[in-house]
Amino acid sequence: MTYESGELLGFSQSTLVVLGAILVLSVIIRMIVSNLSHGFFGAIVRNDSIRQKTVKKGDKALGSVAGYAFGFVMINLLVGEQAENTNILMPSWAEYIPDVLQFLLVVSIVVWAFRLVSLVYDVVKFLDKDDDLDGTEKTLISALESALRFIIVFVGSIFVADALGFELTSLLAGLGISGLAFALAAKDTISNFFGAITVLLDRPFKVGDWVVIGTSEGEVTEINLRTTLVRTSVDTIITIPNANLVNIPVENWGKRRWRRWQSMIHLDINSDPENVELFCQRTLNLIQNHELTTQEDASWCSINTISAQSIDIEVNLYWNVNSLIAERKAREALIIDLMELAKELDLSFYDGRIRQQR
Repeated sequence: MTYESGELLGFSQSTLVVLGAILVLSVIIRMIVSNLSHGFFGAIVRNDSIRQKTVKKGDKALGSVAGYAFGFVMINLLVGEQAENTNILMPSWAEYIPDVLQFLLVVSIVVWAFRLVSLVYDVVKFLDKDDDLDGTEKTLISALESALRFIIVFVGSIFVADALGFELTSLLAGLGISGLAFALAAKDTISNFFGAITVLLDRPFKVGDWVVIGTSEGEVTEINLRTTLVRTSVDTIITIPNANLVNIPVENWGKRRWRRWQSMIHLDINSDPENVELFCQRTLNLIQNHELTTQEDASWCSINTISAQSIDIEVNLYWNVNSLIAERKAREALIIDLMELAKELDLSFYDGRIRQQR
């Protein structure tokens, strides 16, 4: 580091003062924009998780965008005035400072845009009338987030290339010439992209559906532009390329119009026949009058077989529910009702562990 004739590293003292002022103002602008952004987005975003994570990180990124933008504009003007103003003295390498700031500005914009992708959830929830996101809306959120990330990366790459000094015209021309080679090299990615479009248009399943895809079975958790994620019953994640979904049959358990349930009730062989018959009749009434059952004409409760130890009664019904959780709750409530009915009719369930006395 040298200091001669009022110069420091090739900068005049007045130029250093201006650069220092620009730096300080950039930091102040970053802080002001971050605080204003936090107050603005914090007021309109309703989801606590998004407010605490995405918005908070987005505030800092937006502040950086504003700070770098101010610094880029001011230093670019300063470099442009150097030739006309003799008081502005800078070394030759200083002309690259605006390029560096432009690069940092573009990167900050891309980071800020990525932070805001999660706001799609809050926007969709705001537009939802019943304030309860179903599988279709979750699928829409997943698709929009994937599409936005792709657009951000694509557009951001173009601006980063421009900031690094690449000629966009030559770059686009080169992409056109090498388009065929690129398409061949990226054929799997392109196939996955069109597979995602097919899934979103045909809607064979949505987020939250339980599906069987080939040898994979589980709940759909995400539908992205390249892959679909399925969580299995043992809590593992299967990543399925979207291109496979075009050619593989998909069995969607979530699109069932009803859920059939069959069970066998074993009553003690010494049960009163009249009470057994009454048990069957009242059980059928419970099924037909239940608010969550359907297809009453196809439901039944009747004696199926008889053995030396038990009287076997078969129950068949159809649940009109759209989730496994709702089915489990309805089944549990019905079983308790059947236990109370058997107790009321003085009927005992057969237990093979207890030897019958002769």
